[in-house]
Amino acid sequence: MKEFAYIHDEKNSPSPLRAVPALASFSDDQLDDVLNSSSLLQCEPGDHIIKEGSIDSRIYVLLSGELEVRVGTKKVAAITRIGEVFGELALVNHDKRLASVIASTKAVCLAVDQKFLQDIHPREEDPDFHAALYEFVARLVVRKLEATSRRLAEVEKELRELKEAKAGAKPAAAKPASAPKLKRPVKRAPAKVVRKPARVR
Repeated sequence: MKEFAYIHDEKNSPSPLRAVPALASFSDDQLDDVLNSSSLLQCEPGDHIIKEGSIDSRIYVLLSGELEVRVGTKKVAAITRIGEVFGELALVNHDKRLASVIASTKAVCLAVDQKFLQDIHPREEDPDFHAALYEFVARLVVRKLEATSRRLAEVEKELRELKEAKAGAKPAAAKPASAPKLKRPVKRAPAKVVRKPARVR
């Protein structure tokens, strides 16, 4: 993976970033500061952009390519939409990364160092910038929660339909065959022997 300082025309954000609704939180000047504190990452397939268990303070934006999210060795999600932001919770919880993000194709990401932003915009001196920064993260979290809720609703519906289809296809349980009834033997009177009279000669 190669990393370069990001250089852009002032007041002219790249189109993938203009497609990110959450960036509407920033004014043009604030967005310029965000981009000036950023780096470009050029990734080859298999490169780790984020490593599970690591601590870093960067937020990322996908500019091209496709990524996958892994917890341990299990793939749990894909990042394929240009302009999609990931890693934003580092700004909130300052904790270890909960998952790895790995390039599945050649990819380019923008990496924004939010600690550097806090250094050039101290909270006490520029509360408006920090308000915009937290609004940006809040918008991202809300959008992802909405997407997760929609997916959970779809999964619940699929499970319900699967159970209903399974119940409809199940044959009715056959009643156990009753044992044949034995007929009682009928008692009959012994046949009478009729003797023929002897012929007289």
